[in-house]
Amino acid sequence: MLDLKDVAKNFDAVVARLKDRGGALDLGRFQALMAQRKALYVELEAAQGTRNQVNEEIKLDTAKARVLGPRMKELGKAIKEQEAALKGLEEELGTLMMMVPNLPHASVPTGADEHGNQVVRTWGERPSFLFTPRQHFEIGEKLGLLDFERAAKVSGTRFGFSRGALAKLERALVALMIDHHTARGYTELLPPYLVTRAAMTGTGQLPKFEEDAFKTAGERELFLIPTAEVPVTNYHADEILEGPLPVKYCAFSPCFRSEAGSAGKDTRGLVRMHQFHKVELVRFARPEGSLEELEELTRDAASILELLGLHHRVVLLCTGDMGFASQKTYDLEVWLPGQGAFREISSCSNFGDFQARRAKIRYRPGPGERPQLVHTLNGSGLAVGRTVVALLENYQREDGTVGVPPALRPYLGLSEIVPG
Repeated sequence: MLDLKDVAKNFDAVVARLKDRGGALDLGRFQALMAQRKALYVELEAAQGTRNQVNEEIKLDTAKARVLGPRMKELGKAIKEQEAALKGLEEELGTLMMMVPNLPHASVPTGADEHGNQVVRTWGERPSFLFTPRQHFEIGEKLGLLDFERAAKVSGTRFGFSRGALAKLERALVALMIDHHTARGYTELLPPYLVTRAAMTGTGQLPKFEEDAFKTAGERELFLIPTAEVPVTNYHADEILEGPLPVKYCAFSPCFRSEAGSAGKDTRGLVRMHQFHKVELVRFARPEGSLEELEELTRDAASILELLGLHHRVVLLCTGDMGFASQKTYDLEVWLPGQGAFREISSCSNFGDFQARRAKIRYRPGPGERPQLVHTLNGSGLAVGRTVVALLENYQREDGTVGVPPALRPYLGLSEIVPG
């Protein structure tokens, strides 16, 4: 959430930057509420000043208490009414601000959609084939290791069964990713998969994107996590971090998304599922160093793709293509020969203090110093299902088998994936 005082102080600049990213702030309503808030503050301070003055008079002359009593009652009643009105205004402003996205960093290019994104760097070469490369779902089904038909019978669309070597491949990838990231200084967490409304609000999934979430019914409301970002970021909610920063976590979890706005997109295969696995990277950083932390986090995520020998590129998202809570985002896009296109496999973002303000996560700059809001960052390190997609398509062979990159063989115990 944006700082209300900063928004009020720099209103025109905030509105202009929000327009760059397609954000919408109800300007008329916001200005009216801010004007009412200012007027109420003036009235409240005046009433409180009068009450303090009358109290001083009563202290000096107790006989005045009987005479001034009715006036004190009126003042007390007026102050309570003003405080209640001010509280209502603050709540309405808070609700309004919860729907306002983060401001893009000055280094983010202005653009309306993905066409405004900028390719920062590319790694590796596209594999060449002497045959027409197949898409991952064709490969998996031909191997007898990927079954969408039975998954639809059990759960409906956008679910799949992986079996045999393909199921083992996901486990192997998770182990490789976690081992790799913990060796680079991340602490592993195994988080809860159900979280509260407060946790979802803290990272910005709610209230704006509630239609994309799965939640429980009944007396106790809980949400299935759309990403481990939610529980891991909220691990330090309502806390003051006292030690050195950055603090770095990695976490494996299943992720659950309704994909409410994706009708007709990626209806076949593993690219856009209601349930998928992901290894998440989360950092808590000092504000002055958070942009460099984003660069390092992005390199950490990309290092998995390099380890697996997968051709990919790093893309800086423009203002119109960033996520709601992001201040700056890099997408990692891996080359998929079967599709003949780059597809997102990781998104690495710096949120500034946007999430920290919602979740009340602070740090102490030095001993005895006043706590400040920390900067939060996160990125996929990587989306496991999409990594499976990339491996199947990039290491496919004409006979239908799939090679296994050397770094993965000790985890999988196989040098190739054959029909099973």
